[in-house]
Amino acid sequence: MDTNTLIAIVAVAVVLVVAIVAGYFWNRSRKSQDAARPSAATTAAAPSKPQPKSQSAAQPKPAAAKPGEPAKSAKPAESSEPAKPAKPAAPTKSTEPAVQQPAEPKPAPKPEAPESVGSRLTRLKAKLAKSANPFGKALFSILTKDNLSESDWEDVEDTLLMADVGAEASEQLVDELRADARVTGEKDPAAVREMLRGKLLDLVGRDTDRRLNVSKPGANKPSVIMMVGVNGTGKTTTAGKLARLFVADGKSVVLGAADTFRAAAADQLETWGARVNVPVVRSDKDGADPASVAFDAASRAKESDADVLIIDTAGRLQNKANLMDELGKIRRVTEKNLPVDEVLLVLDATTGQNGMAQAKVFAEAIGITGIVLSKLDGSARGGIVIAVQKELGVPVKLVGLGEGPDDLAPFDPEGFVDGILA
Repeated sequence: MDTNTLIAIVAVAVVLVVAIVAGYFWNRSRKSQDAARPSAATTAAAPSKPQPKSQSAAQPKPAAAKPGEPAKSAKPAESSEPAKPAKPAAPTKSTEPAVQQPAEPKPAPKPEAPESVGSRLTRLKAKLAKSANPFGKALFSILTKDNLSESDWEDVEDTLLMADVGAEASEQLVDELRADARVTGEKDPAAVREMLRGKLLDLVGRDTDRRLNVSKPGANKPSVIMMVGVNGTGKTTTAGKLARLFVADGKSVVLGAADTFRAAAADQLETWGARVNVPVVRSDKDGADPASVAFDAASRAKESDADVLIIDTAGRLQNKANLMDELGKIRRVTEKNLPVDEVLLVLDATTGQNGMAQAKVFAEAIGITGIVLSKLDGSARGGIVIAVQKELGVPVKLVGLGEGPDDLAPFDPEGFVDGILA
């Protein structure tokens, strides 16, 4: 065998080997493309989403080029279905925290303007005249009879007793009326009414000094007023109304919430104070020492040079000696800072003679300088005004005739008598 033949055999063998290798790689490329077609079809059917760049590595690689042929670039797999247009991507929310604008402070409520004292007296007199008080009317109807019998005089005394005038004051008034010849001889109702009016004014006390000590010449500044009384008489409410009365008179006031036993008492007093821009000194916790609160309130009133300090105390049952002793302690501790000028006992006018028992015990325990009669409107027991003054020798200085914030006024004897005789 010559050399040319051997070269030809080797050349054919090389060509066969190259063809086999090329066929092997070509088959692998076809299988890869066939496997990619179902995935592409599924992707085209689903909504198009932005794909991350890293998925480009999953694209099929181009087939190896045959020897002597230029390499062909790999074509992306074509889907058998047309791809749906991709939805626009939703805008991404900023991860930075929103800058909150500072809330604008709410304007403080405008303080109320309390009603003047003169206007209160006029309005309260009209209220008393309209109230269901049969006291004066019953007396007037009896005394205007033609001839007064012994039975009629007994009716007069019974009427006075039912009105809580008191036994002693009732007997005194009946004796004076029987001794007055005008009662038995006068037939004019207007004259009888005027006579009865004069007798009642004498009993109530037409010339009694009913001014609060803060209104008297030479009063201390600050002038300290203690409010005392049993539960349910409207003591805390009266303290708030009294602050309004002083504000209407142009005085500066400080309130002391020394009722530390009733949870809502300090809050109630703060509400009253806020309405007329009056500061309230209170404890941060319930059950604190009331004498300590009163002392702090006195210090505050002295520092601010207030005209009046009103100290509200807890309602005491008059048969609890230890609680009554505590009132004395509050007064003693307060007077280490400021003298106590006034002790006002708040009485419920509807309690009648029961209020007399309360007044006696308070007078003995702490000493009172004046009476505040609350809830006098609509009461048939207006005679308590006469009874409490005669028993204690202490004047009624203030009266309450309603639930309004300005339904508290200085006691006016003439207005009271005119009201019950109207």
